Amino acid sequence: MSRQIVLDTETTGLSAEGGDRIIEIGCVELVGRKLTGSNKHFYLNPGRDSHEDALKVHGISNEFLRDKPKFAAVADELLDYLQDAEIIIHNAQFDVGFLNKELELIGRPRFNEFVGSVTDTLAMAKEMFPGKRNSLNALCDRLGVDNSTRTLHGALLDAELLADVYINLTRGQDALLMDLDPGDNAGIVATPMDLRSFDLPVLLANEQEATAHEDVLKQLDKSSDGKTVWRSSVPVAVPFMA
Repeated sequence: MSRQIVLDTETTGLSAEGGDRIIEIGCVELVGRKLTGSNKHFYLNPGRDSHEDALKVHGISNEFLRDKPKFAAVADELLDYLQDAEIIIHNAQFDVGFLNKELELIGRPRFNEFVGSVTDTLAMAKEMFPGKRNSLNALCDRLGVDNSTRTLHGALLDAELLADVYINLTRGQDALLMDLDPGDNAGIVATPMDLRSFDLPVLLANEQEATAHEDVLKQLDKSSDGKTVWRSSVPVAVPFMA
């Protein structure tokens, strides 16, 4: 079965190239599109303070991170866990950019060399819902994912929410059967329905409806200077069908 890892990070700021670092990584595993419970979560000492704006987003204090491991200390564990999996990230360019910088600082290859592929749910959402807000919160609201516990950003919680969002984004019409074993449908044959077996009633327009319809036709005829097609043809009575 395919193995997917939904990943999210929190950082000290917005610019990896400008010196900002990762402070939290959350990973949630899906196998066969189902949660396995085999997750990974790290708090990291970034070696610098978070920007004030970043602190308002994630709420992880600089003091809390002082005794946490550096990225180098968890890199092997993280990369072994991610090895060859499809990585699902919301706004992948941001997170992968930070991961690449962390890997560069410890002399390791770029992130894409360790994983099977990277799927960006933000790009997916923009294609599915063009012109709409496609933040994680907006997608949770749109897709019916409960995000009531998300008062601040947190990498593991956001990864769990994104896993639910991703399943909803990619569910498709076959979702009604997603929990069934292939054998559950064995021997089931769809029988075509012959609509000729039904006695469908025919309801004719009453006098009031016919008059209203004629008034509309007159208005259209007037606005087109008498050039409407139906005025040049023999009128045909069309019954209303119920």
